Amino acid sequence: MEVFVPSSTLIVFGQLLLAMLLGMLLGTERSVLAGKRAGTRTFALVSMGSCLFTIVSVIVTTSYIGIANFDPMRLSAGIITGVGFLGAGVIIFRDDMLKGLTTAAGLWVSAAIGVAVGFGLYIIAIFTTLLTLLVFTAIWFIEDHLKEWTEKFPHIGKKEEE
Repeated sequence: MEVFVPSSTLIVFGQLLLAMLLGMLLGTERSVLAGKRAGTRTFALVSMGSCLFTIVSVIVTTSYIGIANFDPMRLSAGIITGVGFLGAGVIIFRDDMLKGLTTAAGLWVSAAIGVAVGFGLYIIAIFTTLLTLLVFTAIWFIEDHLKEWTEKFPHIGKKEEE
């Protein structure tokens, strides 16, 4: 007995896989290179979950056109709220230091990437992943060098006390 999987289902499988892989790529940078707690699995799950919610929204919307009023963007808004909750759990404020903000922002972007893949915007999702990696790595490198520079020259960039 042959098992037939419709091509539309295979496309959905590909969307989920792509969202997961792009999320993994971002999470790997966070955990391996940056040494952050929210890493590969977290980012992969957020991206893939956002994609799945979006796919379900699109399928349900197209299935019920004319029968009921559905707005797939409402689901995206809900994803943003839910991921904001996850991001809040990553952020720590201790001893006048704020930690986890970049990782929380990365989770938020990972969710957006999942939504983009869910809506079939593959090239935009891939490009956004590359831009996010650029922010995570290249800008982190620049930021570290600027911190070193300001430590060598502490008077630069600070206002004199009156």
